[in-house]
Amino acid sequence: MIRIAIVDDHAIVRAGLRQFFADQIDFQVVAEAATGREAMEIVRKGEIDVILLDISMPDQSGIDALAAIKARAPDLPVLILSGFPEAHYATTLLRQGASAYLNKDCDPEEINRAIRTVVRGRKYISAGVAEQLANGLSNGGDRPAHESLSERELQVFLRLAKGETIGHMADSMSLSVKTVSTYRTRVMEKMNLASNSDLTYYALKNGLIQ
Repeated sequence: MIRIAIVDDHAIVRAGLRQFFADQIDFQVVAEAATGREAMEIVRKGEIDVILLDISMPDQSGIDALAAIKARAPDLPVLILSGFPEAHYATTLLRQGASAYLNKDCDPEEINRAIRTVVRGRKYISAGVAEQLANGLSNGGDRPAHESLSERELQVFLRLAKGETIGHMADSMSLSVKTVSTYRTRVMEKMNLASNSDLTYYALKNGLIQ
């Protein structure tokens, strides 16, 4: 039996997935969460085989949650199930530890295939993501500027883009203000941007925030 945890702040999404998985004889939804904090409580108990994680949550982004989950349980497969198109986040999150990235508009049967793939310790690459990777190779490796960021840099970038202050980030990420400022400087240099407004414009233009 594959034990599944669903993390999504929309109750109707969790209910729909739970009902769908009930038809699979080898699937069992054993835990649900609406926030990143609740997700970590599930991970700490260690009684799941795979976690389905949304990117948009009220207390923290899925980027932050993914980082925290992989730090706590590096071998736990994390399947990102997001409303954001694959082109926006997929390759970045796969590089940062996700085992699969699927858009919520995908065929439900693809979720089944992805779960069965990742619990065997493999990554699941959808047709859309495979096309992205192929296009990146054929274009000489060109990719969006945000894909050059490290895990921490991406976290800082998205928080800055949403208007979060460096002081608040330092508190919530358990880092010093100086460290967060250093990450901000690296982000600006890597992305060739000059201000927080530029970061916000980039994030909106590329569909990374709503």
